[in-house]
Amino acid sequence: MIVVAVVFTLVQDEIVRLDPEQLGGLYHQLGETGAEDVVCRAIEELAVRLAHCERLWRLKDPEGLRKCTRSLIAISGQIGMTTLARVAGDVICTIDSGDSAAVGATLFRLLRIGERSLMAVWDLQDLSV
Repeated sequence: MIVVAVVFTLVQDEIVRLDPEQLGGLYHQLGETGAEDVVCRAIEELAVRLAHCERLWRLKDPEGLRKCTRSLIAISGQIGMTTLARVAGDVICTIDSGDSAAVGATLFRLLRIGERSLMAVWDLQDLSV
């Protein structure tokens, strides 16, 4: 019998990357009110779609998950969430490979990064007000 003396807890802490030029471009193109409207709607939509992605994964619906994840790439790219867009692409690659363990791992990484990205954009907006 093997006895484990020490149990380690993995802390999964990743840095999210926001493209300030993308956000700046939105503000320049649409003005403050228009850009804030776009960013707020994008944040809401991302939160809904991230939750939907998790639901689709639990329902074992890879086609629906692929479609929902693909939409995250476009929305997150629009407001400069580069890390979120990249990891969403990784989820699609794992879905296409048919590796269900990899899909689960990358999807939950996407959910963690999604949450942090949403908070980062929200905090950034608070600073500009």
